[in-house]
Amino acid sequence: MSPRSRRAWVLALTSIASLMVSLDTLIVTVALSTIRTDLGATLEELEWTVNAYNLSLAVLLMTGSALGDRFGRRRMFATGLVVFTIASAACALAPGVGWLIAARIAQGAGAALLMPLALAILSAAYPPERRGQALGIFMGVTGLSVVGGPVLGGAITEGVSWEWIFWLNVPLGLLVLPFVLTRIDESHGTDTGLDFPGLALATTAAFGLVWGLVRGNSAGWGSAEVVTALLLGAVLLAAFVAWERRAREPMLPLGFFRSRAFSAGNAAGFLLIASLFGTLFLIAQFLQTGLGHTPLEAGLRLVPWTGCLMVVAPIAGALVDRFGERPFLVGGLVLQAAGFGWLALVAEPGVSYAQLVPPLIVSGIGISMAIPATQNSVVSSVPAHMIGKGAGANSMLRELGGVFGIAVLVAVFAGWGGYGSPREFTDGFVAALAGAVVLALAGAAAGLLLPARPAAGRTPDAEDAPVPVATR
Repeated sequence: MSPRSRRAWVLALTSIASLMVSLDTLIVTVALSTIRTDLGATLEELEWTVNAYNLSLAVLLMTGSALGDRFGRRRMFATGLVVFTIASAACALAPGVGWLIAARIAQGAGAALLMPLALAILSAAYPPERRGQALGIFMGVTGLSVVGGPVLGGAITEGVSWEWIFWLNVPLGLLVLPFVLTRIDESHGTDTGLDFPGLALATTAAFGLVWGLVRGNSAGWGSAEVVTALLLGAVLLAAFVAWERRAREPMLPLGFFRSRAFSAGNAAGFLLIASLFGTLFLIAQFLQTGLGHTPLEAGLRLVPWTGCLMVVAPIAGALVDRFGERPFLVGGLVLQAAGFGWLALVAEPGVSYAQLVPPLIVSGIGISMAIPATQNSVVSSVPAHMIGKGAGANSMLRELGGVFGIAVLVAVFAGWGGYGSPREFTDGFVAALAGAVVLALAGAAAGLLLPARPAAGRTPDAEDAPVPVATR
């Protein structure tokens, strides 16, 4: 097989894996109202249905990357596909919300092998001057999940049952697995250590912080439970940083953050995804609870927003190679903030759909411009032999951004609104959109710190170069 054909297979298979992982983040959003009714779930339980997956995925990403470096990226990528497929079946069989949340944790563990290794395998397969275009196509295919997820989720939830949104992964996983084993070359990274203390500290720190944010409105922000959870999470986060500074083979090499491209790209990506996921969690419910649409109608009405990723991201990815990341990252996040702010101004019970379309398109274009720029900034700023860890760090921080965004914006929603009436839901939704605007603008500010130079063929210079590892 020619190198060109091999790269095409790598792009196709890694994109499908990303599609599956992203689909299960997004397809469930339109089904949340139905799951709330069928399983008697509270707002907090709905939040954990989404965040259990995202949190498990986030905290295990770097371990997934390290396992790929040590045991083989193709082998562990295939293992992740098997775990994800089995866990999807467990979600579909859930008799109650507790089972569903537990199965979502297992799904996240499988996704934690798929996502960083997909990005590492793809990034290593393409030379720097063509990587941005490949990442743009990769995100465009992933965009199918953004476009199709809400629509497919709505159609399945309304036409069959919500359980089938998870059954969908089973035949897809079984179909892709043989090609992963035969069309992707095996590869290893140079860093083969497993940082179990770092994993434990990162997991417990993230869990403590998210638990405090999720429980804040119901238990009280000044309650012993919430204060203890937040303080414990902060202390464990500081302990994680201290450990990573002295570990022989750290889970997250802190020297990476000496690169402005790496640090600013990850900070902007964290805030971009926080704003996006927090809004996505609520907007499908707004269309149903606030405006009275069915799940399928809600999914279809999100297409002008979600469809932008599939169309704009490949174009933006190619332009990033030519003009550099900063204009697309900053400009995209400003457009994202403008779209969400516009949406907050027009959102009210009974608002016509025509009034929602322009702000949805504006924010969708902005998000689609920014995402390829953040990813290219990060993977282009680390040495080639450490792309696996760089990609894993980027994926971990983006997923933690999603968990953070959902926790924060749902806390804002619960403080200002609720499910009592369309007006009450809309009041909370508008307040949450204001929070999403703040997050997006903070991401744009971080993006201003990116080096102003083209990405193609970039090699870190003395000022911008990361230090691979810290030693004892």
